[in-house]
Amino acid sequence: MTHEAGIPLGIRFKLLSDTPQDSAAQVVSDVVIGDYRDLDTLREFARGCDVITFDHEHVPTEHLRALEADGIPVRPGPDALVHAQDKGVMRAKLDAIGVPCPRHRIVSDPQDVAAFAAEGEGFPVVLKTVRGGYDGKGVWVVDSVEEAADPFKAGVPVLAEEKVDYVRELAANVVRSPHGQAVAYPVVESQQVNGVCDTVVAPAPDLDEALALEASEMALNIAKELGVVGHLAVELFQTRDGRILVNELAMRPHNSGHWSMDGAVTSQFANHVRAVLDLPLGDPRPRAKWTVMVNVLGGDFPDMYSAYLHCMARDPQLKIHMYGKDVKPGRKVGHVNTYGDDLDDVLERARHAAGYLRGTITE
Repeated sequence: MTHEAGIPLGIRFKLLSDTPQDSAAQVVSDVVIGDYRDLDTLREFARGCDVITFDHEHVPTEHLRALEADGIPVRPGPDALVHAQDKGVMRAKLDAIGVPCPRHRIVSDPQDVAAFAAEGEGFPVVLKTVRGGYDGKGVWVVDSVEEAADPFKAGVPVLAEEKVDYVRELAANVVRSPHGQAVAYPVVESQQVNGVCDTVVAPAPDLDEALALEASEMALNIAKELGVVGHLAVELFQTRDGRILVNELAMRPHNSGHWSMDGAVTSQFANHVRAVLDLPLGDPRPRAKWTVMVNVLGGDFPDMYSAYLHCMARDPQLKIHMYGKDVKPGRKVGHVNTYGDDLDDVLERARHAAGYLRGTITE
């Protein structure tokens, strides 16, 4: 999708991919198959690149520093990206710049988890491995000291957080360029199912204007303070007592911004490309009153192509985006976007299409 956004600008991409089956490897012409964890592979790949950017946060921080030392622009740079790679580093930095977060600290063992729980409201407590988690992986909600053993088996530091009493999850998406220009997309509501993003509504319905402004300003400030170049997604909790707390950071085009492909004047992907190349950023404003994105998850019907006829005929305005991935139960294999003036109608259309593509709706 980032490659697609660069085509109209005449931008050529070179891709380092794990396998030829990866989504981007199916569309980018210049593909190198290799391990992003190997520094020699990264150095060889970087030759001839004007700038390096990412679709995930897992490239080792020290390797990115080595590329910078070789004179290769890396955007976002390792000093920024480490805050999306390491949750402990992220929490410490957000505390230092005064950004509201859930109560938290690094814990050393299950007994330390119990002590953390006792310092607050008690169990349950959320435990996260500081590196490597996504889509609910590397995250545990534990109700006792006995349940707290598993996170420590990975051999990496564990972050304990209070379980926040929230009414919904929000996301503030911003993009920042090297010279400091920045834009903010409307704050969206992100609905999760089993730890995986299911539905995004843009803008977030019934969100107080002052709270929406606070969330956008918070995200812009985080991008500035961390020196982010490119897209930054700030995942938020909206608490029952009217506050917003930062849950996670992602420094790449993000699932909560996929709606912008069809619902914004300039998509998150186009603005990410512009930012990493230090081009003027595009207008992030929405094209319609409401845009809804629903993820298409794999189910028991691997042939989703045959469902296009029904979905497209039923809703000619529907936008389907498939990723070229093998269909596996629960795996994100695409998303659909709908838009319009009636939120209930837009939601129904998106959910029907995603359900029909998955096979959970058959009429």
